[in-house]
Amino acid sequence: MSVTVERATTRKGWLLKADFVVPRPIDEVFPFFADAYELERITPPILHFSVLTPKPIEMREGLTLDYKLKLRGIPIRWRSLISAWEPNRRFVDEQLKGPYSWWHHEHLFEEVDDGTRVIDNVHYGVPGGAIINALLVEKDVKNIFEYRQRVMAEIFAARPEPLSV
Repeated sequence: MSVTVERATTRKGWLLKADFVVPRPIDEVFPFFADAYELERITPPILHFSVLTPKPIEMREGLTLDYKLKLRGIPIRWRSLISAWEPNRRFVDEQLKGPYSWWHHEHLFEEVDDGTRVIDNVHYGVPGGAIINALLVEKDVKNIFEYRQRVMAEIFAARPEPLSV
């Protein structure tokens, strides 16, 4: 498991890279991530994150999703667009409205010998630039993805083997 943040070279901003292996097959892992409501389970409780888009949600390219959360106690609304959708391979969400000046999150899934590699590449910018990122944002974003990795490890380690018929 690893989470890093580096200066992005393609746009002014930063690139967070998170990479970990879930010991389950891709056909179990991808549907978990494709369920927008599971995001509530893998987001730190301190953020009070919840999905506002009503169920059922059929994930697809062009879908917009609405959320609410609290950052440092400040209520925030977030709207994202699913700009790419390739089941069992990848999807991309982009912030249309929210706390970042821009946010482009690519989720990649690869089958590996011991399960499924989940890769997050998040390109983001923040109002206030480098100083605000260094003082407030970078550590928070990194902590969120480290939390996700820990929770995902617990969730999928606890899942029983699928029943064969």
